[in-house]
Amino acid sequence: MSNTSKVLSNKSNLQVLYEDNHIIVVNKRAGDIVQGDKTGDKPLSDVVKEFLKEKYNKTGNVYLGVVHRLDRPTTGIVMFAKTSKALPRLNKLFANKEAKKTYWAIVKNKPQKEQDTLTHWLRKNPKNNKSTAFKKEVNNSKKAILHYKLLKQLNNYFLLEINLETGRHHQIRSQLSSIDCPIKGDLKYGFDRSNTDASIHLHARQITFTHPIKKEPILITAPLPKDALWDACL
Repeated sequence: MSNTSKVLSNKSNLQVLYEDNHIIVVNKRAGDIVQGDKTGDKPLSDVVKEFLKEKYNKTGNVYLGVVHRLDRPTTGIVMFAKTSKALPRLNKLFANKEAKKTYWAIVKNKPQKEQDTLTHWLRKNPKNNKSTAFKKEVNNSKKAILHYKLLKQLNNYFLLEINLETGRHHQIRSQLSSIDCPIKGDLKYGFDRSNTDASIHLHARQITFTHPIKKEPILITAPLPKDALWDACL
């Protein structure tokens, strides 16, 4: 186990970016899992429940609905529903692509074009939990589309901004790797060494959406993780 576990979220260090009666949005740390899995590690959803239970002195169970997920080594915005009224509305918002999510990625190589749309067909292999990007449709593949632009050249790396049109398994990681731009630290998708904290330099930076209950526009930005490379992006 990497030393990521030393900085995993708990109810005392949870970074809440937005909260109202229906929604809570947090800044996920690298290493957190959003929902429970076979590892048995404590999921972020349980941490948020503990936070709410303590904050509001709640007795009994706390309702919390998982709206979307982020890969374990990825950081940034994760949204949860605090009410059963909000959850189906938020699910519909995401299903209809009415929530716009923007990601930042630090990659190894400069892409050939400073901005472009990437279209692939991704096929997931459950045995190694990895998706392969194909230029043409293949059996059991799903179409994946993303838009990227180069924001900044760093000393040895490049900062890209990514907007997704589809939400596929490991989509950003797989598609960027397919154009020879693996994300820093992402051994699974072609980067040559891991980050010391087992993170990858992929961050869910911003989300904009119309509040499903209040009908107000919401914009949330997640601060970057604390490291020298991310600091150089600002």
